[in-house]
Amino acid sequence: MDGGVVGLSKSALTQFVNMVLAEDLGTNGDITSQATIEEDARLNAVLTPRHDIVVAGLPLAEAFFQKLDPAVRIERLASDGERLTAGTALLRLTGLALPILAAERSALNALQHLSGIATMTRQYVDRIAGTSCILLDTRKTIPGLRAVEKYAARMGGASNHRMRLDDGVLIKDNHIAVAGTVEALVKRAKSAIANLPVQVEVDHLEQIEAALAAGADSLLCDNMDLLTLRRAVVQVAGRVPIEASGGVRLDSIRAIAETGVRFVSVGRITQSAPAADIGLDYQVCVPSAVPGAGVTSGQEQLPALA
Repeated sequence: MDGGVVGLSKSALTQFVNMVLAEDLGTNGDITSQATIEEDARLNAVLTPRHDIVVAGLPLAEAFFQKLDPAVRIERLASDGERLTAGTALLRLTGLALPILAAERSALNALQHLSGIATMTRQYVDRIAGTSCILLDTRKTIPGLRAVEKYAARMGGASNHRMRLDDGVLIKDNHIAVAGTVEALVKRAKSAIANLPVQVEVDHLEQIEAALAAGADSLLCDNMDLLTLRRAVVQVAGRVPIEASGGVRLDSIRAIAETGVRFVSVGRITQSAPAADIGLDYQVCVPSAVPGAGVTSGQEQLPALA
């Protein structure tokens, strides 16, 4: 990546910030603030969660403020991946009022969404703590937001699984229904894509030996109950890693992990996580001349956005 931020390259970050701001500002910008606030008015503001969260997306939130006012002073008070209790400040801003107000909603939307994902993800990770099982995310993401959502899942403690269709081979029942037997498809995939492992989805124990005999490098056990998963683990006997998926919830993931599977994938951490409640609270107005713009707290300033 060319100087990446929150899973986005520098060029992708620029495109994303510009697109989101254009969506919110429209053609004429924040007309309410422009009509009611002097151009040189300044303010202090602080971003604070209203409940306990795991933080994700602070550098992205900063990028919105810096795009509209490169001279804004930003003090980062927390780090992505950090657990914070309600009321603990995340970010402090000092700068011109008009650009801060204009960027507020875009910055909060991004930070709330990504922190919501990280917070839910950490709940699932905590639930399987002490087992050897690893939580995986999925491709069940909001269109256009996969890179940042999977970044948030990483901040919550999950491992990314298949960012795109071109970085992993997964033979599912749909492929078999269209193109033939699992043996034929695995051999065909290995011949065509020699540099990637081949994973095969199995719905029944009877499919396991055929998949392994064909050369599958891992198995995806889909929608199996706990007893069947335990039998699958015994049958495979460590020959390849097993991933369990399908309808996994916070109240069921511990029992699934304890069957002995190596991975559990959960779509809801990116698909259904509620946004974190984070507010931007305005503090005392300050004089117009405030030296020393930039990001403080030992973190590098984001690359300039075009």
